[in-house]
Amino acid sequence: MAEARSTRRSGRRAVTDAALGPTRSRPLAEAAPGAPVLTVVIPCYNERANVAPMVARLGATLEGLEWEAVFVDDNSPDGTAAAVREIARADRRVRCIRRVGRRGLSSAVIEGALSSSADFVAVIDGDLQHDETRLPLMLAALREGYDLAVGSRHVPGGDSEGLSGAWRHRLSNTGIRAAQAILPVPLTDPMSGFFMLPRPLFEEIAPRLTSQGFKVLLDIVLSSPRPLRVKEVPMRFQPRVAGESKLDVLILLQFGALLLDKALHGLVPLRFISFGLVGLLGVGVHLAALAAAGAAGLTFEAAQVVATLVAMLANFGLNNSITYRQDRLRGARFWRGLGLFVLVCGLGAVANVGVANVIYTSGGGWTFPALLGAAIGMVWNYAISATLVWGRR
Repeated sequence: MAEARSTRRSGRRAVTDAALGPTRSRPLAEAAPGAPVLTVVIPCYNERANVAPMVARLGATLEGLEWEAVFVDDNSPDGTAAAVREIARADRRVRCIRRVGRRGLSSAVIEGALSSSADFVAVIDGDLQHDETRLPLMLAALREGYDLAVGSRHVPGGDSEGLSGAWRHRLSNTGIRAAQAILPVPLTDPMSGFFMLPRPLFEEIAPRLTSQGFKVLLDIVLSSPRPLRVKEVPMRFQPRVAGESKLDVLILLQFGALLLDKALHGLVPLRFISFGLVGLLGVGVHLAALAAAGAAGLTFEAAQVVATLVAMLANFGLNNSITYRQDRLRGARFWRGLGLFVLVCGLGAVANVGVANVIYTSGGGWTFPALLGAAIGMVWNYAISATLVWGRR
């Protein structure tokens, strides 16, 4: 272990400390005997069946290294946290953070990593699809001087066969191409959820992270104050044995909102961007419903009422599933929230029409009043919905 510390000081620190500023210019305190060198953060939801196999695999892969596994469980109803605690009673390397009232992969990773005192932090999914045998190679890369080691499916020696279904491959590839368009460093697999970095570097970047969404690696790379030196390690993405995949089109939409947020340098709240994207989808729903109602023989006025209600319902459902996924309304709160949302949007529509009409009658033409009215309506809907619909408990 002393040799490892010496390598880390003379290698990685000599290369990167000058660029990192005060956060990492201070040397790490000498670790006590038996203190973990590596913390493996495992965000999980409904992964009870995979807990014991994960611990066993980490033990075999990291033999000879002081490590710990931190399972961050979002109050899984299948008893994931209980399974972790049962193992933790007999294995001091294992611990659990059970989160009640808050959800989300990115925030789980941040919370788990910030609970660490180890020199290095790794993140791996709890579904056993990431190849944990890559961890020693990733650790070696960081000790050589790299800032970030990423398990990649898209470098020679890696593959993504474990990503089931052609549409999931397309979904992942779409996200990769979108991310690569704005990344400051070359990265073949920005959608990867398997990576490792020095813990002090993570602590430096953490205040800049959005803590929303499911692709925290991309958030880390885009939030770093300087381009990171990245080493991609080939990884075979393995088939899921138990549980269900969380990758879906809603996650890709959140991913798109994160890209916009970073492209705008955080000037516009991420949730407002997501709310606006949902609103654009709602316009398409409105037009489709309007056409369907007209084809059914309704008058234009009646068709407008029907289309407006359908668009409101669609917007509420999408915002509940995407924009406020971590604060999703269920049960009685869902129906109460829906009623408030319709009321809020109705008032927003009145404000939209009123502002647009005032400007139009003063000689402003059609386009500018319509756009301004729509913008005011969207801001109103977002502000009130965020506080009354999804902000209340």
